[in-house]
Amino acid sequence: MVEMASSTSKIDSEATDGLGGTNNSLAYRVAEIERHFHSAGSWFEKATTPSGETHVADSIGDGAGAFQLDAGNDDWGTWVQILGSSDTPARTGRLYFDPHEILIESTERIATYFIQFARGDSGAAGLAAGTYTELVIGSDTNRFKGITRVQTGRAPVGAKLWARCMCPTQDTATLDFYIGLHEYEG
Repeated sequence: MVEMASSTSKIDSEATDGLGGTNNSLAYRVAEIERHFHSAGSWFEKATTPSGETHVADSIGDGAGAFQLDAGNDDWGTWVQILGSSDTPARTGRLYFDPHEILIESTERIATYFIQFARGDSGAAGLAAGTYTELVIGSDTNRFKGITRVQTGRAPVGAKLWARCMCPTQDTATLDFYIGLHEYEG
């Protein structure tokens, strides 16, 4: 019994290094979850003065409005870069981020949209590498209210993020949105 008590006291009473500790340890993972649920978010809109693939997003209030995706003819539209390699970190000292939420400002059509977000040197590269996520949105109006959650993996700061959409049975269908993310120190 004494051995069991000393094992649990380590879990119950000793401090851990959290995100500064051993990667993927229990303490690290708990700290990551805590940081995700209890951290401030940063929101982005397209850059007022973009610079190649390094700077494409500004913090909300400083940019040129919502990002816009356009669906193809009953197919995926062109990939649009929504985070450049110098757009993160938004907060000093952060090493990782995860796209977490979007706010859809408006859509061209009252329809169902499929959206893909991919992380990599291009949207196609992220899709091929499996570093992408998908969502389906739909409404009976082209004006949305509220936040849509996006479930993605953590990415190192400086990673490029791309998005595209499809609107089944439609030829062209724009979707305007802002993106929010969480950042982590370790």
